[in-house]
Amino acid sequence: QMPQDGFDDSISKKRRRILQINREAAKFFHSYLMSPQGKTGYDYFINRGLTPKTIVKFGLGYSPDSWDSLLKHLKSLGYGIGEMVDAGVVKVGRNNNYYDTFKNRVMTPIIDVRGNVIAFGGRVLDDSKPKYVNTSDTLVYKKTNELFALNFAKDSGKDSLILCEGYMDVISLHQAGFTNAVASLGTALTAGHAALIKRYVNEVYLTYDSDGAGVKAALRAIPILKEVGITTKVINMKPYKDPDEFIKALGAEEYQKRIDTAENSFMFEIRILEQQYD
Repeated sequence: QMPQDGFDDSISKKRRRILQINREAAKFFHSYLMSPQGKTGYDYFINRGLTPKTIVKFGLGYSPDSWDSLLKHLKSLGYGIGEMVDAGVVKVGRNNNYYDTFKNRVMTPIIDVRGNVIAFGGRVLDDSKPKYVNTSDTLVYKKTNELFALNFAKDSGKDSLILCEGYMDVISLHQAGFTNAVASLGTALTAGHAALIKRYVNEVYLTYDSDGAGVKAALRAIPILKEVGITTKVINMKPYKDPDEFIKALGAEEYQKRIDTAENSFMFEIRILEQQYD
């Protein structure tokens, strides 16, 4: 019978290799963004109002418009194709050909609280579909248990977290000084997220989009947070859609005012109900 630790060792070795691959991929995407060839991606972030400092802080990147540039790069560093597939950065095609998961997208690395790159979010630069491609679950990443930017937010010194819908909102909030902003990753808030949040704070400010979908998401998140004993308040961003737009238009001081006057989640739920009934 094989000793238990032998088995564990091979799993932990696999995890370690995946984390190394992710780190190399993040470095590759970031260098490409900062190179002359990556100017389109760089300009995209600058046009979205990000500073060069923010781009470096979040390790943002750009994936080349090629089918196998990352694959070749990782191969040259001695990684096997199977490992790249396990890490989620390479996919297997129909006739057993391999290609990069991310192609011609601006890249956001997802970093856990220990500082490991565990996944990526990639966004197209135009309106083509799919708009977002995220790493699927791997040995090192379960999207229902991780929050984007918690690695920074946990050290913000604030006793609350601002919960956003997307990466871009989080990044612009951090740039504006709200370093306690986080987001769930391409999925609605789960009990796993709530348990993770509870480790750090007892209060959450929801800053979901002020459209119908955002309101629905807020109504779903409130009871999940309440279940673990987290007090929730809802930030009103009208007339703007999201924090990114709000701060661009009115600035950080006005946003702080909206935080200070955020609505108790119970009153928010009542108000939404009122809109539906006489």
